Amino acid sequence: MPRRRARTRSSVREGRGGPPAATLRTAAFDYGLPPELIAQAPLAERDASRLLVLERRSGTVSHRRFADFPDLVAPGDLVVLNDSRVIPARLPARRSGGGAAEVLLVARETDGAWRALVRPGARIRAGSQLALGGEDAVEVLATLPDGQRRVRLAGPGGDAAVVARRGQVPLPPYIRRAPAEADRERYQTVYATEPGSVAAPTAGLHFTPAVLERLERRGAAVARLTLHVGPGTFRPVSVAEAEHHRLDPEAYVLPEATARAVAAARRAGRAVWAVGTTVTRVLEAGTDGAGGVKPAAGWTSLFIRPGHRFAVVDRLLTNFHLPRSTLLMLVCAFAGRERVLAAYAEAIKERYRFYSYGDAMLVL
Repeated sequence: MPRRRARTRSSVREGRGGPPAATLRTAAFDYGLPPELIAQAPLAERDASRLLVLERRSGTVSHRRFADFPDLVAPGDLVVLNDSRVIPARLPARRSGGGAAEVLLVARETDGAWRALVRPGARIRAGSQLALGGEDAVEVLATLPDGQRRVRLAGPGGDAAVVARRGQVPLPPYIRRAPAEADRERYQTVYATEPGSVAAPTAGLHFTPAVLERLERRGAAVARLTLHVGPGTFRPVSVAEAEHHRLDPEAYVLPEATARAVAAARRAGRAVWAVGTTVTRVLEAGTDGAGGVKPAAGWTSLFIRPGHRFAVVDRLLTNFHLPRSTLLMLVCAFAGRERVLAAYAEAIKERYRFYSYGDAMLVL
């Protein structure tokens, strides 16, 4: 669960607009991508990424650099960031017979145990002991109904020390290389402070301290919230009708200060900018029904797809997302499926870099 406390809500699923329209065909969110456009490494400079700008009312597309982002934000607008920090959650291990294994930590529970994904799943049962090296080990406590395991880490200094010593950055599966030491910081936003994600909120990877400083000098307000990204972010929508897909719950915190900042922007008639799909989901899950948000801490499995009526978010900064993914569906809900897929086609034609370490897209 999140560490910062606020007025608590239970799991939130739908925003003020009610459930999206049914019978949404997953195949309608497919597109072809040349494999060489999947970014395998970050650029040397974060803000050197390209920025495709889509005006959702007209469908007009223009091409900028991310360093231009502050120039597009009007004075008085509110930019909301997700300050979750990626933990080195991937633990290479050995089974008692010597075979290779892997543990991916998903979330820490209140009793100090962790929910985790393990490989090879069929061979790792409750009671198994996995060696990490030295005195460090993983004890498998139970198999959960969804196939995850409850595990406990053991080693000098406690589980945080074990993760720091043995953990690797959980790079997405489409990055076809081993994690490098540089990924520990490069696969983080520069403002990440709250450990808990197993994937980066990638829209924020383009920000630098200088970009943030320029935003403030321009007169924009900046606020933060937390959503800890789980491995479900990479799980494709495999059902034919998207409304039957279920998102895994993810822990979030929407602080009082951020709720006040949203209210102030609304009173002044200023735009609320969501940096990423994670920020969008928290703001839309937290709507108070009047354009603002309620401070809260809890879990959300809100699945935003076409048919959702946005109550809080006015502008969306995001990366390019996988075909048939819930993230692409969210962007299509915000800007319209046809216009988003046309913008993706333009990005492919212009050789943009795609996915986590790729370029950015701004929807106005």
